[in-house]
Amino acid sequence: MFESARLKLTLFYLAVLLAFSLTLTVSFRLLFEHEYNRSNDAQRSGVRQLFKGGVSGIYTVPARPYSMFTSLQDDETTETRQRLNRDFVLINVAALAIGGLVSYWFAGRTLKPIEEAHHAQSRFASDASHELRTPLTNLRLENEVFLRQKNFTENDARELIHSNLEEVQRLEGLSSNLLALTQYGNQPLKFKNVSVRNMVAGAIKVKEHVAAGKKVVFKNEAAAGTVVGNQESLEEILAILLDNAIKYGPEKGIVVIGGKKDEGHYLLWVQDAGPGIAESDLPHIFERLYRGDKARSSKVGGYGLGLSLAKIIVRANNAEIKVQNVPGGGACFILRLPLAKLGK
Repeated sequence: MFESARLKLTLFYLAVLLAFSLTLTVSFRLLFEHEYNRSNDAQRSGVRQLFKGGVSGIYTVPARPYSMFTSLQDDETTETRQRLNRDFVLINVAALAIGGLVSYWFAGRTLKPIEEAHHAQSRFASDASHELRTPLTNLRLENEVFLRQKNFTENDARELIHSNLEEVQRLEGLSSNLLALTQYGNQPLKFKNVSVRNMVAGAIKVKEHVAAGKKVVFKNEAAAGTVVGNQESLEEILAILLDNAIKYGPEKGIVVIGGKKDEGHYLLWVQDAGPGIAESDLPHIFERLYRGDKARSSKVGGYGLGLSLAKIIVRANNAEIKVQNVPGGGACFILRLPLAKLGK
């Protein structure tokens, strides 16, 4: 599909280039012929005056030499026009050949972002359908098996309902994340001055029960500071990073939240003690539904939407985010937030 679009775009660029080349050469050709004819007329006028005896009228020359001069001049004019036409044709052919290659390359460059976006969208649709299909399939199979049983107890029914509710919660979580991706991508946020300590405390409070499940301890080392952004969304970013650190870190591990001021910005980071992220996965870690071999093992829940959602929220807050591995093990996510200009 994109190869066909590239060829069409190449032809369009080539048509524009050829039209420009033809316009330029034809205009130059007409201008050259006009000046050439004007020069010839001036020469003929001078020779005619000379053959008639010049200004003083002393000399008299037969008319035949004048006709020979005009004949030679006409032959030279015809030859010059032919040579000029040939040169202009060669110029346009060369422009067509070189322009075709340049147009094909430029069309590829033009379509590359569109092609990448299309592939990403196709991959996202495929992955999302898979994530939706898995809990639905589990629901159907569990209920089919249960209905085939002739005798079942109240405990059996309760277990089935409990399992169904877990799958429904998975679907709710996935749909909520998908809606959040759309919301933060389309709606502008209201900014204000936000205390970093209050933001960190709010995110920690949200994830305390999750951390308690794995006996993970939060170590808050963030320095005081005030940033510009939307507090609710900034807390959501930090909560996503804390949740990510809990999931991929060890049981009874430590998650460090640090921060400092840095040249008009505030650097806030979340560091875990997990196995880190494979180098091949680092460039894709913020892609929707991306699952690396290590970071997305089957033992870890989630949908691969958290970090992509964090990336979108970061952009909505005019901030930046990056990830790097920590020597000795673990991953560190770093937020770069704009500092507030207090006292103004």
